[in-house]
Amino acid sequence: MTTTNPISATINFNQDGVQHGFLKLPHSHDDSGWGTMMIPITVARNGEGPTILFTGANHGDEYEGPIALYDLAHSINANELNGRVIIVPGMNYPAFRAGKRTSPIDGGNMNRVFPGNPAGTLTEKIADYFQRTLLPMADFVVDFHSGGKTMEFVPFCCVHVLEDKAQQARCVAAMQAFNAPYSMMLLEIEATNMYDTAAESQGKTFISTELAGGGSASAATIAIAKKGIRNILRHAGITKGKLEVSNTTMLDMPDPDCFVFSESDGLFELCVDLGAEVKAGTLLGRVHDIKRTGQVPTDYHAKINGVFSGRNFPGQIGMGDFLGMIAVKVEAN
Repeated sequence: MTTTNPISATINFNQDGVQHGFLKLPHSHDDSGWGTMMIPITVARNGEGPTILFTGANHGDEYEGPIALYDLAHSINANELNGRVIIVPGMNYPAFRAGKRTSPIDGGNMNRVFPGNPAGTLTEKIADYFQRTLLPMADFVVDFHSGGKTMEFVPFCCVHVLEDKAQQARCVAAMQAFNAPYSMMLLEIEATNMYDTAAESQGKTFISTELAGGGSASAATIAIAKKGIRNILRHAGITKGKLEVSNTTMLDMPDPDCFVFSESDGLFELCVDLGAEVKAGTLLGRVHDIKRTGQVPTDYHAKINGVFSGRNFPGQIGMGDFLGMIAVKVEAN
């Protein structure tokens, strides 16, 4: 027997107009024995047409998406739509409120628990609601990420290589319409329980982003997110207007040699800035032993030619931490 998800919505997904409400998740805790977690949601609809699902704060310390989506929620006009827009600015709401990558309640990493569990932890219950309720409604899914407190990237929109090449082509077209400064065929380290994989497995046109990082947001990266929202709404046919197009650099990640991980603990010295073109063997960074002076640092080099696209953000790094990422530039046809 299938367990019913305990989350209930205060809005009607099939009602025309703009509705601001909550996804209500019962949460009994020390300060509220019969408490409820209230996850903000906005739904705007105008007749029949495509549905786009926007999410931010899948990881709670990533801010471009939530900023752009809260802005969209208060400014959206249903009369300008042809279809439906679902906006959840704080997907992992406990993590978002705490400014943490993962939930402070159960330690859940939202992007590692799909398909979720309606009888599981709070994070698993939210994931299950997306898996069985929100994703099936959507034609297009846009999940905003950035590097959070621990990573920084060149600002890119990304998709994945998929078995269904027609679906992949739809995703690539949406990525190109989003028109971030970089457009990436992203290789995931482990994709089994990701929201991305859940959406793609349901045949959705799915795109995501990595818009800088460092646990904050800049005017430039927020502008990229807002422009991308306008463009993808037009691309989906939900709003009218021409795409706002500027140059984008196409990048690919052909194999695991794109990634560099630290094999030591210490002080991280960055030797190449993001966006730089590097060769195999280029020194990307050094890790200095901080337990004593006079020690030779450990050097880390690029394994392939490409663009230095991501890096560890904090000044200290641990063994096993992500250190850097190289992506291969793809020349336009």
